[in-house]
Amino acid sequence: MEVEEYVEHFSALVELEREEQMRLHEAEMQRLSGREREEKGRALLNMRGKSQGLGLGGKYMVRFTKQNRTELPENEIEVGDLVLVSKPGTVPWAESSQTGTVAEKTGYSILVAFDDMPPGFVFRKGIRIDLFVNDITFQRMLEALKRFKRLPRKRKDKLLGKSEPEFDAIPTVDFFNDSLNASQREAVRKSLATRDFLLIHGPPGTGKTITCVEVITQLVSRGYRVLAAADSNVAVDNLVERLDRLGLNVVRIGHPARVIPALRRRSLDYLVQHEREYTGAQALRERAYSIKERMREFTLPEMRWRRGLSDDEIAKLAEEGRTTRGIPKEKIAGMKRWIDLKHEIDRLFRDARALEERAVSRILKNAQVICVTNSTAGSELLRGEKFEFAVIDEATQSTEPSTLIPLLKAKRIIMAGDHKQLPPTVLNEEAMRGGLSRSLFERLIELYGDRIRVMLEVQYRMNEEIAEFPNREFYDGKLRAAEHVKRRTIADLVPSLSSLAFIRADKPLIFIDTADSGLFAERKRWGSTSRENEGEARVVKAIAERLLDAGIRAEDIAVISPYEDQVSLIRMLLEVEGLEIKTVDGFQGREKEVVIVSFVRSNRTGDIGFLSDLRRLNVSITRAKRKLILIGNSRTLEHEACYRRLIALAKSRSGYMEIEDLGMGFRNPERSKDQLR
Repeated sequence: MEVEEYVEHFSALVELEREEQMRLHEAEMQRLSGREREEKGRALLNMRGKSQGLGLGGKYMVRFTKQNRTELPENEIEVGDLVLVSKPGTVPWAESSQTGTVAEKTGYSILVAFDDMPPGFVFRKGIRIDLFVNDITFQRMLEALKRFKRLPRKRKDKLLGKSEPEFDAIPTVDFFNDSLNASQREAVRKSLATRDFLLIHGPPGTGKTITCVEVITQLVSRGYRVLAAADSNVAVDNLVERLDRLGLNVVRIGHPARVIPALRRRSLDYLVQHEREYTGAQALRERAYSIKERMREFTLPEMRWRRGLSDDEIAKLAEEGRTTRGIPKEKIAGMKRWIDLKHEIDRLFRDARALEERAVSRILKNAQVICVTNSTAGSELLRGEKFEFAVIDEATQSTEPSTLIPLLKAKRIIMAGDHKQLPPTVLNEEAMRGGLSRSLFERLIELYGDRIRVMLEVQYRMNEEIAEFPNREFYDGKLRAAEHVKRRTIADLVPSLSSLAFIRADKPLIFIDTADSGLFAERKRWGSTSRENEGEARVVKAIAERLLDAGIRAEDIAVISPYEDQVSLIRMLLEVEGLEIKTVDGFQGREKEVVIVSFVRSNRTGDIGFLSDLRRLNVSITRAKRKLILIGNSRTLEHEACYRRLIALAKSRSGYMEIEDLGMGFRNPERSKDQLR
């Protein structure tokens, strides 16, 4: 692909995805009433705001609570989300609606940060708050694609597969982390030798983030200032936490609301408060906001009073005490005073920004490592900043245009990820078909293979029997379990094995087969594109409750399913504090001692939907440390050969059970008339 074609191709895909996300949110806001949006967890109604003054970075903070001070309903709005705050009696897409970022969430309130002082309506009753799309990320991807065209020809050719990436001689390294295994050490050495890019392929549990941290530490010890990035805030915070523990001078850039509280002392907004210019900037802002309050006393120069007059003409008329075009003198004087105050406010904010920029520049210049999300790497704060190295974690979970944002800030790139797990989330089908869901990491592996890749080969998560299938199926048999995890089982967590006999406590991998039972048919809710399986949900509930009764902590158990509706159903049936119930996609990167998977699909035609994306299967079966319990209909799943091999392996390891083998009241109606309890 030529450069122009590449840029045009991905720009079009980004626009498609941007329009799709906005369309979905706006369509739902228009299609559903506010009450229906609230029931879905994507809106909060009848809210009222109370000013909390200025927060980190000069953001104006407003705390919203229910008018009647009751607990907030269950909702999807989380810290860091962009929300739309709407005036009472208007629709969310009205011109008056304001966007803000959620800075804090409790059971009774959410704290929203606004870039500027919000309008007075946010302090009235009847406010509506909607979850919304953050458009800035798309704008930064498009800007990165434009900047790609300006890269040196040699670098573009390597990224497009037209010339070979280069490496210096592999250096001798004194490792800071003595516990690194051989493949991790090789990844570090080769990272230091790359002149273009290196890919660290980290299968589940192989310590790719630990390896990235060692790479960054080695680079800092050699005098480099490093840009460290990842697709999600959680992954960035993980890097910050580990680097901070090593004593490096780390600065985390990003909205304070998106940084976990324990790491806020490493955030730029926190650090800048301790610079001498910051106090002055805050004083100027406070003065500007107080003047803004006074502006309400004077005439707003809107069209009905301005009547085509410029600011200068209004000022001259006021000074001369004259009127024109039928405008009363007192209105002209009021407009002049309003304009003067506006100019004063603009000056105060401009001076505050200049002071803060000086402090920020000094902090960034002194930082050894700057940590950001991919999107934040394209912010104004880093405009003009260049790095010799960028280390990008979670590189297989971000689209190529997203990865370009931090990539363009550095000459040499180290990316870590696993293209055998879930790809970037893309909602628009045309954009997906066009390749937006394929990461840059995956494309470069297809171009250059092992010439630019180092695979981490020791996994520290799973019992070797749990790891056996994904190792064979997805990693060419190269993975091996570390000695201290290879034989650990659920028996280590409970005092009595007999209490876990119902799920064969000594077998790390169990497949519970629901085939041939009408009680385990999938179904689709009206108006939903997802699926649920009530029979499987009740089996999950029964198993989880027995595990808890046996003494396993709720915090050590996770229930996952590929389908959102199944997750919602299980959450309704199984309300246990500390026990996580999530979609497979939402649990990527996580791990638990015990994982229960509900596959859901159960039909006569063998249709398994998006379960046919085997990367989703790989994520499902690589989250458990000691016990993996799979629940599904073998007759449906076995239409895909990979699932057939998985079930065959469970049988060969004595880990296969039919539903009635559970001995918990579940029966196959083909053999018994008992009803599901």
